[in-house]
Amino acid sequence: MTQLSMDWCAPVGNELIAGVDEVGRGPLCGAVVTAAVILDPLRPIEGLNDSKKLTEARREALFPLIQERALAWCIARAEVEEIDQLNILHATMLAMQRAVAGLSTRPDRVLIDGNRCPVLPMPSEAVIKGDSRVPAIAAASILAKVARDREMQALELLYPGYGIAQHKGYPTPVHLAALRELGATPIHRRSFAPVRDVIALLD
Repeated sequence: MTQLSMDWCAPVGNELIAGVDEVGRGPLCGAVVTAAVILDPLRPIEGLNDSKKLTEARREALFPLIQERALAWCIARAEVEEIDQLNILHATMLAMQRAVAGLSTRPDRVLIDGNRCPVLPMPSEAVIKGDSRVPAIAAASILAKVARDREMQALELLYPGYGIAQHKGYPTPVHLAALRELGATPIHRRSFAPVRDVIALLD
């Protein structure tokens, strides 16, 4: 696999750059999970890429490597209650702020996947398709994806019948059918229309 290039946004001098990404904006249940990573140029990690382009086995293999070799990393989240209170966009920005704040080393600059940046105490830049273009963002996407997928597998044991381990909370036909049959659980996002509609129908 081709190693991603960071030449277009190379650090200046000893500048520390953190990459930030999120997983879980679209699902109907569970937290939105974010990660921030500062890579160590002296300890490169081969095969970094957008987590969606990697197999589950490859993501699982890279997860501990990133944690071991990065200069700093942090996985953060915004809970279902925060998503329903703030809306998913603002909850995602909050989770990103938490990920950056949780880094053991303060970055000089932050690169964020997507087209929006949270308010941060250091310069930041949104990078469209950053998880396919910037190694630090790719690393963050892998940490966030693996962490959330593991959580969804655990929640499947608490809330069987919804297929959460398979669809990870996304609005698949299986998930929507289970919602209509079983109703919403405490981990479902009540501000999302499919969940809201089921609750109104069952009331």
